[in-house]
Amino acid sequence: MSENRDRIAALSCWSGPLDIEPLHGGLSNESYTVACGGEKYVVRFGTDYPFHHVVREREVMTARAAHAAGFAPEVVHAEPGIMVSRFIDGHTYDGEDVRQNRDEIASLMRRFHASLPAHVSGAGFIFWVFHVIRDYAHTLKKGKSRFEGELPRYLELAEKLEAVQTPLPICFGHHDLLPANFIHDGTRLWLIDFEYAGFGTAMFDLAGITSNAGFSEAEAGELLAAYFEAAPSAAILQSHAAMQCASLLRESMWSMVSELHLNAPGVDYEAYTAENLERLAASLEAYSATYGKV
Repeated sequence: MSENRDRIAALSCWSGPLDIEPLHGGLSNESYTVACGGEKYVVRFGTDYPFHHVVREREVMTARAAHAAGFAPEVVHAEPGIMVSRFIDGHTYDGEDVRQNRDEIASLMRRFHASLPAHVSGAGFIFWVFHVIRDYAHTLKKGKSRFEGELPRYLELAEKLEAVQTPLPICFGHHDLLPANFIHDGTRLWLIDFEYAGFGTAMFDLAGITSNAGFSEAEAGELLAAYFEAAPSAAILQSHAAMQCASLLRESMWSMVSELHLNAPGVDYEAYTAENLERLAASLEAYSATYGKV
């Protein structure tokens, strides 16, 4: 903790005395708020996580692109292992907020998906959840995870969920739409945290929104209708329902991998794994009731 404070104080972007406070709530990174010269900032520590396909240089590039496109706070400083962004003074969403504001979120994500490609740079990165799941299985097997015996079942499930995905245009997605990554400042909605952002399918973001915020089936249908600006087809509805399951399988396996490789302060990865496996089981039950057992 004191080492991080010393590193923050040594950054070249400050112009006066600092008030540094820990910012709690992250699952993998340490963050702090810093008040300086009448302004407030977020300082985020993080190294590359190859086991999670996280490259900080790409994260910084995307955060800057998202700011240029009007979705994210300004990045005022970045160097290896650390990023400083302006603090958004607003309300951090929870699941209820996301559900109640689903039309606004659908509009935000449609604009984000369409406009980010004009602002990103460098080699294109693609996020395809089914590849991520397969790669997590390799990592878990190599690390002799306590879930090693479950991996064949997870891979079979992923294959079946992938098979019912309906083709959609390639877009640029966020891919980590937990409710807390939406912040409303009283006037507008902001997006934060771009570790997993890249090219992919809109369906993963739409499924992440609904699964992470606990949408009902009717609420999910309304989000899809608002996003596509048309009533969703039967193929879109099944694809989305399957992607919700895939999103929760990926989140469960993310936590399993994190059990092996991460140690964020105050985070119980085993409990987070258990929580997401329970949510996955419920999502699979709902899917099976409509589309048949997977």
